[in-house]
Amino acid sequence: MTAYTIEFVGTGETITCTDKETILSRCLEEGIAQEYSCRVGMCLACSAEILEGEVTQPAARGLTEEEAENYALTCMARPQSDLKLDRGKYPPSIEGDLGAGGTNDGAVADD
Repeated sequence: MTAYTIEFVGTGETITCTDKETILSRCLEEGIAQEYSCRVGMCLACSAEILEGEVTQPAARGLTEEEAENYALTCMARPQSDLKLDRGKYPPSIEGDLGAGGTNDGAVADD
């Protein structure tokens, strides 16, 4: 069992998490207010952008393969290296009615 350091950018919070536990479970144990809801990798409430490092999250069904490279669902994600995460950042697939490519072209209705 290997332990990794997880830094949450912008908050000054850091935890140590093994590769056998989820990031969310460690946050809750440490008293860190990490958002979550379903705890089964579907709702995306616990999403965080991966700024540095790698996770494994095979049960994160709410993410596409591409999104899973850049975002962690902390309820499912287990660290594979030291990490820097930006909590509260959501993958493009749930950012509302954004157009292809992540822009808001066409998303605003004409009045």
